[in-house]
Amino acid sequence: MAGAEEYAKARKLATKEQHKALSQGRYPYLHALDDMISSRTTMKEESVGTREIPLAQVVGTVTKGRQESFARNFMPLHPIDSEFASKWISLIEYQMEEGISDAITCIEFMGKFYVMEGNKRVSVLKYLEQPTILATVTRVIPPESDDPEVVIYYEFLKFFRCTGIYNITFTRPGSYDKLAEALGLSYDDGKWDEDIIMDLKSAFLNFSKAYEAGGGKALSISAGDAFLIYIESYKYESLINTPADEIKKNLGPIWQEIRIFANGNQITFSEEPQLHKKNTIPIIDTLFDKPAYNEQHPLKVGFLYAGFSDTSRWVNGHEMGRLYLESVYPGVVETFAIEGAADDEEFDEAVEKAAAAGAELIFTTSPIQMESALRAAVAHPEIKFMNCSVHFSHGAVRTYYGRMYEAKFMLGAVAASLAPDHRIAYVSTYPICGNIANINAFAIGASLVDPKAKIHLTWSCLKDEYWREYVRENNFRIVSGPDLISPKKLDNEYGLYEILDDGQIKNIAFAEWKWGKYYELIVKAILNNAWDAETGDAKDSALNYWWGMTSGVIDVNLCADNIPYSTRKLIDGLRRCITADSVNPFEGELRSQTSIIKEMDTPRLSNSDIINMNWLNDNIEGSIPSFDELTETAQKTVKANGIPLSSGSNDQ
Repeated sequence: MAGAEEYAKARKLATKEQHKALSQGRYPYLHALDDMISSRTTMKEESVGTREIPLAQVVGTVTKGRQESFARNFMPLHPIDSEFASKWISLIEYQMEEGISDAITCIEFMGKFYVMEGNKRVSVLKYLEQPTILATVTRVIPPESDDPEVVIYYEFLKFFRCTGIYNITFTRPGSYDKLAEALGLSYDDGKWDEDIIMDLKSAFLNFSKAYEAGGGKALSISAGDAFLIYIESYKYESLINTPADEIKKNLGPIWQEIRIFANGNQITFSEEPQLHKKNTIPIIDTLFDKPAYNEQHPLKVGFLYAGFSDTSRWVNGHEMGRLYLESVYPGVVETFAIEGAADDEEFDEAVEKAAAAGAELIFTTSPIQMESALRAAVAHPEIKFMNCSVHFSHGAVRTYYGRMYEAKFMLGAVAASLAPDHRIAYVSTYPICGNIANINAFAIGASLVDPKAKIHLTWSCLKDEYWREYVRENNFRIVSGPDLISPKKLDNEYGLYEILDDGQIKNIAFAEWKWGKYYELIVKAILNNAWDAETGDAKDSALNYWWGMTSGVIDVNLCADNIPYSTRKLIDGLRRCITADSVNPFEGELRSQTSIIKEMDTPRLSNSDIINMNWLNDNIEGSIPSFDELTETAQKTVKANGIPLSSGSNDQ
């Protein structure tokens, strides 16, 4: 009798799921694998053996035979007086008294299971909310392709062969590699140690319970995706032997990170500073808003540098910006710098020092610091954290960068106006987010002035090539060199310069990062209580400050004595057009080395398209290097930025 009551309840769940599917225009029954892949018999197969598999990943049947006996959730649809129902009732009663021990037979395809024999056993155990079922599994392996789902599956196969774990799944390529890295392991090591596997299973089980209890099932990502976000925020070691209740508490501060990921890692770009609160009445603000900071209570701002200001062009520029910031707000803003905060341990020590000193805002100036900054932001919610990068999508750490492509566009025009042989050398740093746009903007600017101009691209980050030798061997007269001045030696091989007949360098112009101005504007927003002015626009997305020439954080500095007055007029005109947003290098027709990227009458490229472009303009000679061609330092930087390098083709 009890079995019949349970069947009635299960059938009610089935009809509810059936009606829900029909109302949403979805197929209401189980999917059959043979309907999904007619070429299954031609695909490679391998035996996985008999093992416990997660019931949540059992999603259908192999053939059509029993398809319509079950709703999509595997609950039974036949009437209670049917032979099918009688067998189902006998099975659930046997499960309650003895326990089902016979293995079902199934096929695993793309990480999901399709039943050949044992559908009713699956139905009973799913109804009883059992987590696993014993199954004899045959794996069908699809051909390799560029389809993201297939890419993820092949990554899973490496993971499975080391762990035998089925239920940790991801929705984004590269996630299994991130998991192995977090564990300090490699898939080339063969089967992992059994204790490591058991710890991983236990940690994921406890995490999954906490995640689902917190409402994770409502999000369009897997528990594995959220697991990886948790590890990035707290480190994997924090999950070992940690109960689900404690994990649930820790999830609170990072739900925004999880929602941002579920929303597709979208970035809201702040293109101009927001220096005042929204929806305010200035007179009332003046009367009732007391300044939060003054000489008795200054705003303390920490700068954590991955390198050192006496050796790094990049760090030196930010250090000059820090000193400028202090000079703008004497007494009201106090700043300090900690150098060499690159590795986790050094970074964590620097953050604790900054927190002890009362820092309320911390700038990290390298993308390789982002993971550490994220963990620090979660641990110190009282501190505002920022990272100088353009690609990351985190809620706890805002990013900031400059639209340097605007300045490069102008420099390309200058270079073409002065190149006697239509040839210009361009020395780039890393093939990372935003930098390809700089190269292309320079090339487009050059082509506007001289349609015959060719940009010869080389890189300062290659293992086996040296950019100065490349420039010298090819006898270039006009060179776009490193953007920044070296802090350790006086040289003038930076910016746009001309190499004279006697080998001397004549500087022409250079793009200028005005970090001091950038920091002044960010701090001004905080002093004006406007830090949260844009958070409403960035709901479930990351906030990235991507300011440009209009904000005064990017400019072109001309060496006036070395430039004809007509070229200066050209630059002044371009500057006015860019700051008025009436000219942009990425509007109108765009052509790469191999194809048309954008037709004449299509909209300007979006910020995201500009940042993530991986193609080169048609007047560029050269290519985007592969990861293996880069120096170890460059590989670390590129890996931290997360941009996929072009492989073979330079087109999107």
